[in-house]
Amino acid sequence: MSERIKTYKEFYQFYLTEHSKMGTRIFHFIGTLLIFVVIGYVISSGKERFLWYIPIFGYGFAWFSHALIEKNKPATFKYPIWSLISDFRLFFELLIGKQKFTGIPAKKPVE
Repeated sequence: MSERIKTYKEFYQFYLTEHSKMGTRIFHFIGTLLIFVVIGYVISSGKERFLWYIPIFGYGFAWFSHALIEKNKPATFKYPIWSLISDFRLFFELLIGKQKFTGIPAKKPVE
């Protein structure tokens, strides 16, 4: 991917191909779920010191899955805002069944 993606619609299609394996989707889902757990805990307990777990869970689970399962570079490095939005979008689409954990076949690069 040498050119920058210009629209979010195009980006999300790219994002889905970069998250094509079931393990990657599961790790992203768990990481995002843990973010909500931490936020809920902080709100209910008033212990803001636990907020630092959010980037550890969010990025840790995601980057682990990209390195060891998907074997690609997270889009976060090139498209940080769109990636963050897409992480939450994928989470909720998995939650309601619009997306499947089984993923989609990755597109092969055009040669």
